[in-house]
Formats: sequence, C-alpha cells, structure tokens
Amino acid sequence: MKQNLKDIPVSILDLANIIQGDKSAGDAFARSVKFAQHAEKFGYQRYWFAEHHNMESVASAATAVLIGHVAQNTSSIRVGSGGIMLPNHAPLIIAEQFGTLASLYPNRIDLGLGRAPGTDQATAYALRRNLSSEVDAFPNDVLELLQYLGPEEKQGRVKAVPGVGTQVPVWLLGSSTYSAQLAAHLGLPFAFASHFAPAQLFPALQVYHSSFKPSDDLHAPYAMACVNVIAADTNEEAQYLATSAYQLVLGLIRNNRKPLTPPTHNMDQLWSAEECAAVNQMFFYSFNGSPDSLTAELASFLDNTGVNELMISTHVFDVEAKIHSLELTASLFKTQLY
Repeated sequence: MKQNLKDIPVSILDLANIIQGDKSAGDAFARSVKFAQHAEKFGYQRYWFAEHHNMESVASAATAVLIGHVAQNTSSIRVGSGGIMLPNHAPLIIAEQFGTLASLYPNRIDLGLGRAPGTDQATAYALRRNLSSEVDAFPNDVLELLQYLGPEEKQGRVKAVPGVGTQVPVWLLGSSTYSAQLAAHLGLPFAFASHFAPAQLFPALQVYHSSFKPSDDLHAPYAMACVNVIAADTNEEAQYLATSAYQLVLGLIRNNRKPLTPPTHNMDQLWSAEECAAVNQMFFYSFNGSPDSLTAELASFLDNTGVNELMISTHVFDVEAKIHSLELTASLFKTQLY
C-alpha cells in the first residue's frame, strides 16, 4: 500500500551530542534545547533522548533529568525517552521519575523502554552491580512499571508517588524480535532502532503485527522506525555533512570514542575498505540528500515497512546546518506546520 509522507508524523531522536570544542556537557544541553525548540516550531511529533553511558560523544545519560529540562523550555512537543534502559533501574524509580515529569508537563511525556544496558559490560556492572538476571527479568519489570503508572485500583502495597494514575504512554524499543513480541503481547506501541541495528527490522515488524493483542490503551498495532536522515539543499552537501556521523561510528568500531567531529571531504583517507563496509552496514537505513531525493527514498522505506510514524536521528556538527536539515525534513511530512 502506497503511503504519502504527508500522512505520516515525524519525530526526533537526540543523543545530546558532545562535539569537538565543547567546554562542558552544558554546551550539548543548550544545543538540544535549541534543536527541540525548532523541532516544536517545525511541527515534529516527539523529541526523545536515549540513555547511553560512558560515551564521550553522548551527554544524555541522565535521561529523565534532560527530558525535564527540555520540556521546561518548550511548550507543546512531546518529550520522552528513546529509551530508558530498564535493566539499569528499578521500575519504581522510573515510575516516580516519569510520574513526576507527567505531573509537571501533562500529556507531553513519553516513556520508551529498552532492555539493553546502553553501554559496555564494565559500565553495565558499574550501573547495576550485578549482571546475573536483570535483562532476563525485563518482561516482569515492564509489567511492574505499567502497574505503578496505572490506575489507583490496580496498585499494591508499594505505590509510585507521583506516578499512580498518570498513565504515561509506554513504548517498547528494540533491535530484534524480542521486544517486538513483548510489545505485541502487551498491546503496546513498538519502535525499532533501525538507525543503528538494521538487520532485524522486517522480522521484528512482522512479529509485532502478526502477534498484536489489543489493550485498553492501544486497539491496533502502532509501529515506529528510527532512521538516519540528513537533509540539505543539495545531495552533495548532505553527503558531506554525513561524514561527521561516519567518523563517530568509525571511532566506536576502533574503540576510540570521541566527541562528534567536523565533516570531511576525505573519508577514504580516514577508513579502510573493511571499516567503510562496517559503517555503511550500521547506517544501512540512512537517507542523506536534497528534499527531492529524500521524498522518493523515504516514501519507498515507508511503503516497504508500513510503519505508522518515522523517527529521525540527525548527527550534524554545525548547529545551523542541523536546524536547516530538521526544517527541510519536516516539510516532507505530516506536521503541525506543513
């Protein structure tokens, strides 16, 4: 079934990138506020932050705190997590944090949950102190969290205050079929991380749609995919801007994590053929180009996946170039402005 981009809402995933030359993480937070304010003006649906740890390019580790800061400095756009890595936290803590956010910013907070640690094993141990069973307990942790955020009559002896009755929308995030199956079983919306883990996108969507059971909050499947998008006035400019993201992933491959660097015209001088292939594999669902090019490529992606909503990740070094990219991308989709 052919989908029109103008029928699809579009959202943003932000990692609060630390860039080369920043004096502190505060610079990254100031940029995220600016980007979110422009995203709101351009009519984006959501502005989400991802929980990552021990990464020199990512400042969104204290995700709930940053969500509150950005919600305070915007007025209408939904702000949330894409996602909170639930095995790193007690469900009650997350319920209290997001119950607080929902009480401060009613009808604007989303809670996306992931089951990975969002970091390496050593850092995961530092976060949890125990790696024995938390990931395996993910389904029960999700159910516990849903109860804490649910109505008063479904509470037990322990309550999330604030949290009870806030009904914060909960999404399950994934890069495999595991969370897709759980989201379907629980009747929750599902978001797939195809911006960095493309391999299982279609199997996960198939599992989600074929296994979905309606819930009180969601009567039909609702799926979102995250992809990398950089829009510019020309294809050449977009490809040039994208080299900052390529360098970022190249650093991860080499275990040489560093802040986001300026773009370059000479990627072939920076990576080997094998490293180029590895970066391109991770960025399989990346769309870089002019609005005309992006319209055709993104329409094809939506036709093939049938997702209800698109989320974009845009790693661009220059602030004004990123804002321009966000505006050009918004103009292609169903937004409050376009």
